[in-house]
Amino acid sequence: MFPPRYVSHVPKLRFVQTQTAALENKKERMNAHLLYRNKDFNIEQSILWNSELLLQDFGLKILFDCMSGGDDLIFTVAKKVILSSTFIDEATIHYRQEILKDCLTNSSVIEAMYKLSIEAVESRKHTWYSIFTKHPTSVLSGSVGLMNIYLDYLKSLRDYVKQHEGRFSSEGFVNLFSVLKKEISDEYIDEVKQQLLQLKSKDGILMSAQLGAGNKGVNYTLHSFTAKRLNWLQKMFPPKLPGYTFQINPRDESGARAVAELNDNAVRKVANIVADANEHILNFFTVLRNELAFWLGNIRLHQRFSELGLPFCFPKTYSSTHKKHNCKNLYDACLALSMNKKIETNDLIADDKNLIIITGANKGGKSTFLRSIGTAQLMMQCGMFMAAEKFEANLCSGVFTHFKREENNTMESGKFDEELKRMDDITNHLKPTSLLLFNESFAATNEREGSEVARQIINALLESDNKIFFVTHLHDLSNGYFKNNQNNILFLRANDDNSFKLKEDAPQKTSNGVELYRKIFNKK
Repeated sequence: MFPPRYVSHVPKLRFVQTQTAALENKKERMNAHLLYRNKDFNIEQSILWNSELLLQDFGLKILFDCMSGGDDLIFTVAKKVILSSTFIDEATIHYRQEILKDCLTNSSVIEAMYKLSIEAVESRKHTWYSIFTKHPTSVLSGSVGLMNIYLDYLKSLRDYVKQHEGRFSSEGFVNLFSVLKKEISDEYIDEVKQQLLQLKSKDGILMSAQLGAGNKGVNYTLHSFTAKRLNWLQKMFPPKLPGYTFQINPRDESGARAVAELNDNAVRKVANIVADANEHILNFFTVLRNELAFWLGNIRLHQRFSELGLPFCFPKTYSSTHKKHNCKNLYDACLALSMNKKIETNDLIADDKNLIIITGANKGGKSTFLRSIGTAQLMMQCGMFMAAEKFEANLCSGVFTHFKREENNTMESGKFDEELKRMDDITNHLKPTSLLLFNESFAATNEREGSEVARQIINALLESDNKIFFVTHLHDLSNGYFKNNQNNILFLRANDDNSFKLKEDAPQKTSNGVELYRKIFNKK
């Protein structure tokens, strides 16, 4: 211990006095916010309950593979973002669209920032950091070294964005760059590094304490000091230290433990502050890496679209209160990516329609069109560009598929019962203003029964303000709605001319068997 007259003239370490509040303030301001305006992206967030069904029915793995380019993190983030797309609002979609436009025009900058954030996160693995000990001295030693590394990465990131900030105009990037320049100033970095240098001093520590109840030490305080360098003569004959001093015999284990305990008590507060600051910086780089991963995936997808000559656009979104669905040259993105070429497209004008019934020839493009609608809705609602020349649609509260399944040994009942069970699962998660895509549903029984079941389900869904795309060969079902002549229903039909084009047309009472026979056997 040091006498009060000596300690009173020694300043407390500023890291203890000022950095606690400063770091707390930086926690509030140092955020990436490249997916949400007011919160960070959480890679552990929940996704749609039917995500595996959507993956299967839309073939989304092909989309994720193209975006990731073999990067597992990008694959995971793309899957999380796209399969939670119906959880976000219209303002967030527009916020993301502007960010994506910046990314597409500055792809090299985004890739460099992504690589830097990865290096920052990975640097902890290559640094000794005392996460397996509770001793404050050990925690402080590891934290100081790691903090110096993180500060270098923060400075590198700040310097890099300073070079390129003029090329960005979206709210997300402008705010991020502004925060980096303001919060990570040269003065701040120099000050923190100077304090870290004091904490890492090999000359020991200077502390004070008071005696509390039972003569136990309380109010431990760490002080800053500059050790006086001794010349060779002073090292041989060291001067007498001020105050009352004593030395511990090298063999005194009990004394050494007591001194170590005093040391831990002195540095505990500052050790916690530095360790907490490290966790915050690590979290910042982790979130930045994850959010940039999604945008880098979009850049790679855009590059692949351009290589294949595929059209794309930024969609126009409407609130769920509107019934809007217009598109020009819409195509199935996953099919085009899997075939590595341009494929046939379709147009759709379905304003104020909440039931679109699709009939016509087998292999005429009905299922492909259905997948293109569902995939486009998910891409639109997470802020991505569209696999279309033009796309307008209202937001929906959920995307559900009810596609036909081949009978297999795992089924506990018949196909029709299995279809009804899957429909029951959908209704248990259904909310108004959802989008439902049916592909030859309820055809596992006779036409009359299947049509009646489908009709009752469709009517109930329409009463709940949902939008339905229904591919069917049940003529009794499609023709019944056609005869009603309702303004909210659109009828599309696929032909057998290999055009894969769907045209607005009335359903026909044919399974196209005659046409297929003539085509195969060349009979007139």
